[in-house]
Amino acid sequence: MHIRARERGDVLGSGIRNAGTVAVERPAAGLDAAAILRRLEEAGATLLAMPSRGYSTHMRAMRFDIVHTALEAYGWEAPALRPPAPSAAAISDMDVAFGWLRLIPEGSYVLRRIVGARALVHPLTGRHLYSWRRLAALLGADHKSVQRWHEAGLSMIEKALSAA
Repeated sequence: MHIRARERGDVLGSGIRNAGTVAVERPAAGLDAAAILRRLEEAGATLLAMPSRGYSTHMRAMRFDIVHTALEAYGWEAPALRPPAPSAAAISDMDVAFGWLRLIPEGSYVLRRIVGARALVHPLTGRHLYSWRRLAALLGADHKSVQRWHEAGLSMIEKALSAA
C-alpha cells in the first residue's frame, strides 16, 4: 500500500513528496546551500562506497585458500583498501539527496551534470573525483565559470526546497 501511494505521487508523511519515481525530500526548515552541498557529497561518497559487484554464479565453486608463509609471500601486495558497505539509512539518504538534482530544470541539464559530478567524493580520501579544472576541460569552459554554474545549481535546489 505504501508503494502504491508513492507511485501515485501523493504527499507522504513527514514531509516527503514524490517527483516522478524518485522521492524528493521537502524539509520543514529550509536548507542553505552549504547543507545541500554537504548532503550531496555524503550521497556521492555513499554511492561510490557501494559494492560494484554482487554475488555471481562462479562463486559457488569451492576453492580452498592456499596458506603461505611469510617467506613464500615475499613480493605480494596488500589488497586494495575498500570502504565499508553503506548502511540502509545511508542509501535512503543518498536516494533523497540525488532526488534533489531533479529540482534543477531540464533546460539546465549542464548545471545538473556539474552538481552531480561534483557530488562524487571518494569515500576514503574525501577528494572529489572531478576537479573544477577537469570539469572545465570536459565542458570547454573556464574553471571559474564552472564554479559559478555549480553555485547556481545549488541555489536552484535551495529555492525549490524552500518553496515547498
